[in-house]
Amino acid sequence: MKKMKKIIGLFIVCGILIVFVLNAGCAQDANDHNYTYRVVNTYPHDSRAFTQGLFFADGYLYEGTGLNGRSSLRKTTLHTGRVLKSVELPKEVFGEGVTLCRNRVIQLTWKARQGFVYSKDSLELQDTFKIQTDGWGITFDGTKLIVSDGSNQLYFLDPDTYKQTGRISVHDNNGPVKNLNELEYVKNKIYANVWRTNDIVMIDPATGEVSGRVNLEKLTGMSGGDTSYKTLNGIAYDEKNDRLFVTGKLWPDLYEIELIP
Repeated sequence: MKKMKKIIGLFIVCGILIVFVLNAGCAQDANDHNYTYRVVNTYPHDSRAFTQGLFFADGYLYEGTGLNGRSSLRKTTLHTGRVLKSVELPKEVFGEGVTLCRNRVIQLTWKARQGFVYSKDSLELQDTFKIQTDGWGITFDGTKLIVSDGSNQLYFLDPDTYKQTGRISVHDNNGPVKNLNELEYVKNKIYANVWRTNDIVMIDPATGEVSGRVNLEKLTGMSGGDTSYKTLNGIAYDEKNDRLFVTGKLWPDLYEIELIP
């Protein structure tokens, strides 16, 4: 009987150890795609700019700002934040995301469901178009435009006709990831600000699966931001020099960060 109890006891201990190891492995897997970061450089940013879109091209930052009567598209210098060129949007529209598509700058608007097309060099308005959803974020992967509308959906648009050609549902292990906002295409992933959080998520463009996440709460605090109004919103990638920039609405600073697994 004592021998049997010892055997049962050994089985129980082994079982506990197996569960512990499996749980530890699962926890490690869950954290494999989480990132921290370090701040490489800090640059000045217009604290009056309600940032809705951002991208980097040819050594300059292009920024779309929002709010009715204050929406604009602007070209700025990285190191000084000085506005070199600016275009004001009609007072009745709320500016949203911006992206570079070949030699055109595309800017979305929120409820108007209207897009504006500008010359990259002169910022001269060349065209307008309609979209089927509200406009939040936009980016270009080299073949198609990718648009967010504040839900967990991302929409693919033809870059010449601006017609919708497909969509994906963004999700992680806990289900749909909603409130997707400003977008940037980085190393074959879609980076997205999640509105009213301090998170940027990395999305597989084929499946919609969130494959990575970084929390920038400390940067929000450093810039006097919050998760209700002065939110983290703005991702730009310098592909040539492999630099990642982030900022937020009404933030006085723009940060170059390095992601660390």
